Amino acid sequence: MIKLFKIFLFFSVLFVLLTVSCSNKEEINITSNDFHLAVDLATNVMVHDIFSPPVASRVYVYPNIAAYEIISNSSDNFNSLKTFIKDFPDIPLPESENVNLRLAALISHLELTRQLVFSEQLILEYSDSLYLKFKKTNKTEFKESQKYALSVVEVISNWMNNDNYNETRTMSKFMVDPYKIERWQPTPPSYMDGVEPHWNKIRTLVLDSLSQFKPKPPPKYSLEENSKFYNELIEVYDLTNKITELGDESEEIAIAQFWDCNPYVSVTRGHMMFATKKISPGAHWIGITKIASNISKKNFEETIYSYTKVSIGIFDAFISNWDEKYRSNLVRPETLINSFFDSEWKPILQTPPFPEYTSGHSVISTVSGEILTNIFGDNFSFADNTEVAYGLPIRNFKSFNHAAKEAAISRLYGGIHYRSAIEEGVNQGKKIAYFIINNLKLKNE
Repeated sequence: MIKLFKIFLFFSVLFVLLTVSCSNKEEINITSNDFHLAVDLATNVMVHDIFSPPVASRVYVYPNIAAYEIISNSSDNFNSLKTFIKDFPDIPLPESENVNLRLAALISHLELTRQLVFSEQLILEYSDSLYLKFKKTNKTEFKESQKYALSVVEVISNWMNNDNYNETRTMSKFMVDPYKIERWQPTPPSYMDGVEPHWNKIRTLVLDSLSQFKPKPPPKYSLEENSKFYNELIEVYDLTNKITELGDESEEIAIAQFWDCNPYVSVTRGHMMFATKKISPGAHWIGITKIASNISKKNFEETIYSYTKVSIGIFDAFISNWDEKYRSNLVRPETLINSFFDSEWKPILQTPPFPEYTSGHSVISTVSGEILTNIFGDNFSFADNTEVAYGLPIRNFKSFNHAAKEAAISRLYGGIHYRSAIEEGVNQGKKIAYFIINNLKLKNE
């Protein structure tokens, strides 16, 4: 009897110890900084892989959408994107009480980013290290959260892959008409083909159609003195010559360089040509979103909401902007100045490889500035350190719209856009931003 009692006591104590051990497993704590690091990783990999600005917007938006939809499912504040995005799929709900939604959102972001970049190994190295840490903290919680995240990733991935991106990979390159001087021509030093000429075939998210905010046509091409087009062309030439003479003392050159954000900048040394590493304009505004979230001490869910709303705006804005670029197919200032005024002239910034009108920076920056103002408020001062990693100093801004206006005019200072492309780009961006703001709302708005 005593022996049986001892056996019973042994197993009872063992059961209690195992129960206590399991109950004391630490919950995996996911913070805003974890999500910032995942977004930063996406940015760094895209710089490494040299993604075009439109394609970069796609790499940002789908992982953010997946993460957002996971956290919105159990939120009293965030609406499902089904309310705003056409043909948006139903994602599964968690089947286990051990699912950590923040962890699932982070995993979904990493796994979708891996599908969208070339250098998958860079994402894997980071995620494998992170997952190992999570497993050690709470293996059951990690496994259940990962299982749920991957089920969401499968749904979002299937929906993502029907946005016509894959089809555009096999479409013909843009055909240049060398006999029409008013049409876009490849520019030095690399004379690249037009980038993403079929981007207007990508499925929009919130915009109903590309005809919604179609800009007015650019000024009619004319080299007659005092015509609007001629005056804008001469403005580019005269202004860049003036500020070039000032050299390092020129604030305009500092502004142009800060907002360059051209992933295609080519450097020639002897017989060699190579690309320098730079972020895209969308990446710059994603960086500003991070800065604003940190200043405001946004929690994990609020941080994802901010990234998602801004990246949706950037994504739809690029589709609308690229639709106009290849419709108007307008020649860049560099081509005309070299052909008719000064064969030795070079713009302060290297001309990007796609048509001129409207200015992409003006559209994207205006959309981002307006959406960030909607989220964080006006008169939001911040120090923009986004470009420090690329050798440029911090610039201070008193608001998001202040930064957006500077980004827009930087294209004139850089010698790569006419004034009309900038001004109409700002108008185009405002219309897109207001439409997204008025559609993609919180539950209490």
